[in-house]
Amino acid sequence: MRAFQKILFPVDMSDSCTATAPFVEAMAKKYNAEVTLLHVLEMPSGLIPDWYGGAVPVIDATAIWQAETETAQSYLTDRFQGLKVHRVVIEGDSAQTIDDYARENGTDLIMMPTHGYGLFRTLLLGSVTAKVLHAAECPVWTGVHMEHVPRLEDISLKRILCAIDLGAQSCPTASWAKKFAAEFGAQLEIVHAVAHATEALAAPEVGSAPDAMAEATEKLKAVQACVGLQGPAFVVGGEVASAVCDCAAREKADLVVIGRSVKGGVLGRLRANAYSIIRQSPCPVVSV
Repeated sequence: MRAFQKILFPVDMSDSCTATAPFVEAMAKKYNAEVTLLHVLEMPSGLIPDWYGGAVPVIDATAIWQAETETAQSYLTDRFQGLKVHRVVIEGDSAQTIDDYARENGTDLIMMPTHGYGLFRTLLLGSVTAKVLHAAECPVWTGVHMEHVPRLEDISLKRILCAIDLGAQSCPTASWAKKFAAEFGAQLEIVHAVAHATEALAAPEVGSAPDAMAEATEKLKAVQACVGLQGPAFVVGGEVASAVCDCAAREKADLVVIGRSVKGGVLGRLRANAYSIIRQSPCPVVSV
């Protein structure tokens, strides 16, 4: 992995963004990276129905643009001291604009909250975040939903958990995590979840679970050997996302790393579980 030189921080000025800012600042200061706060303005149509005769213009686009720009320019001005910071406002579709901006400006890392607005924001992955995760070519950091903004001095990376599916991208993902952990002096642990193994082990008539666990253990050792890892490795059973997140909580991980493909979104068996991992994780997640 190369050092992060340009970090893109999409912002909507929400509480989630404000709570994410210290993590962005900590990462940027670690690498002395440039930070771009990108606010995407999705303009309304400008018309509402008039039940007595056509449509009535109600939107002053210029006034909205000016107000949003002023708000974005004044947002988080107390953070990122000593760093090169850009504040950019662009009109367009949020996810597509974030993806386009990252590609066109050589972004090395996108950092954004996990949850969006809406009644079920604590249950659902924000739609914009989900689309960015699917399309982005660079690593994407997603943060847990937090009610309180953490202090910068309280943010550290001491334990990193890398979740792999034992597919083709497992070695590259583990290798990325190894280099990243080394840069922070963090302990790296690896986990693989065997789906529903706990249920199978509880049923004597099912004989495949122990074999699946044993086979996964051998494959996990092969991944460790592939990237030269000596740290702890876990094969856990159960519903995949819950098992990975339970492991992260049990090991007191500060960060979870999962693999992602540019062409296929999130990879392999983790593809169906990645959004659940991100949603349930007790700590931030980086998909690479």
